[in-house]
Amino acid sequence: MTDIGDLDGLRIVLDPIGQMGVAMALMLVMFSVALGLRLQDFRELATAPSILLGGVVSQVLLLPLVTFGLIHLLSPPPSIALGMIVVACCPGGAVSNLLTYLSRGDIAVSVALTATSSLLAALLTPASTIFWSNAYAPTAQLLTSLEVNPLLFIAQTTLLLAIPLAVGMTVAAKAPDLARRIRAKTTLVGTAVLGGTIIYGIAYFFPLLWPAVGLLGSITVMHNAAAFGTGAVVGRLLSRQSAVRRSLTFEIGIQNSGLALIILLSQLKGVGGAAAIAAVWGVWHLIAGGILSVGFNLFDRKRVVVVLD
Repeated sequence: MTDIGDLDGLRIVLDPIGQMGVAMALMLVMFSVALGLRLQDFRELATAPSILLGGVVSQVLLLPLVTFGLIHLLSPPPSIALGMIVVACCPGGAVSNLLTYLSRGDIAVSVALTATSSLLAALLTPASTIFWSNAYAPTAQLLTSLEVNPLLFIAQTTLLLAIPLAVGMTVAAKAPDLARRIRAKTTLVGTAVLGGTIIYGIAYFFPLLWPAVGLLGSITVMHNAAAFGTGAVVGRLLSRQSAVRRSLTFEIGIQNSGLALIILLSQLKGVGGAAAIAAVWGVWHLIAGGILSVGFNLFDRKRVVVVLD
């Protein structure tokens, strides 16, 4: 049986064209996100500052901290730990907005949190990845073996994220009609890129994933459960409204694993275990989020029946 540690030595080596393609995919995804960012999304910060600031801080600081603690508890191979860190440092995405809507959560809070975390991701995602990776000795050694220059990684990744964000937000502000017309297409292409990247990652790793699927799955499930749990606890601390709590649960529990996988492929030498975790997470968080959404709706129906009775 293949041990999950075997993934530590696996690398996805891309030729220059492939590297350029992955980088372009990353920029397209962020451009698509930026087209949907509007000033009114950020104005929600003024109406509920404690909830939104608490949600953003929880997403960009608390979730990586919880992940760091989980890594110490589980002691996974370095590449697995690296993948968990990169996923935790990525922002949420449109999936969290959709699940919030399906669960009768507060859409305004969800969209505002997604918009803010996406905007901050240009700097915080690469900086947080380097910080938390260097805080854990095994992943710090892995980065050293990969000859990853921390400052260069932060500069390159920030550039790849910031340029399309700036361009997309400029188009949305200066030409909102154009942004609306092209957003559907860019979102579709961006989603296809992310989905294709995850499918590619799973297909590429299948010979190693299948024998180790139990171990990979258990780590992913525990990590994702910790993320949803963090969101639920933060929601309970910040608000008495169930709709807001649900928004925070999904916003912190759903991470842009496709973005994590693209960063791993384009900036972190395609480390096998890290990419495997990102790929498995990309599938599992949709399943877990869907189950949670169904649970919320069943709870609402049961509560309505009890009230009527």
